[in-house]
Amino acid sequence: MPSITRRRSGGADRRLTVESRILATTERLLAEGESFTELGVQRIAQEAGVARSTFYMHFADKTQLLLRLAESFSDAAFGVAGEWEPAKLGASAGDSVGLDTLVGGFRQIIAIYRRHSGVLAAINEVSGYEPAVRRFWRARLDQFLTRTVQVLEEEQRAGRAPQDVDIAAASRLIVLGGERFLSDHVATDDGSGDEAAALELANTWWYGVYRRPAGQEPPVG
Repeated sequence: MPSITRRRSGGADRRLTVESRILATTERLLAEGESFTELGVQRIAQEAGVARSTFYMHFADKTQLLLRLAESFSDAAFGVAGEWEPAKLGASAGDSVGLDTLVGGFRQIIAIYRRHSGVLAAINEVSGYEPAVRRFWRARLDQFLTRTVQVLEEEQRAGRAPQDVDIAAASRLIVLGGERFLSDHVATDDGSGDEAAALELANTWWYGVYRRPAGQEPPVG
């Protein structure tokens, strides 16, 4: 019995190793500027050092491969964002503490976006014609959108966020606008602007929504 257990574990380990190699190889090729649409299974398999048939033992097709990469990337990025909760800052925490915490979180998120910029580019590329990828990415954004609504509702109930914040609109602006900004930033900036991007995102979130002055009247006309 022990030997059977070891053989099964070894097989699982080998399977994981092959899958990891295929995933890592694909991400490397994307980071080098390859178009996911034009990147064929044969090329991926060759670069990963496996047979084409082996690729299909682990992934049904390229779409499933991209979804696996997207899942790993989004888990890391949205995980950092999801851990930020203003309520945990403490009742005596001033604006500087909340802002500094947000800046630190955005530094991490930008680093993740930059590290997986090839995967992000592939998601944006393929979402235009592949419904499964489009649905997956929107579902991930919707999860974060729901969480943002919950946090803002908690902040309003606690009296920390102004009551005149339109939670639905503010949450869409934070999540959808932030995601587009991050995507564009890592695609067009060489990294020298990462600190400025983190600062601006944090200031926009903190002073634009979470701690903006109450009683702002909309412009007339």
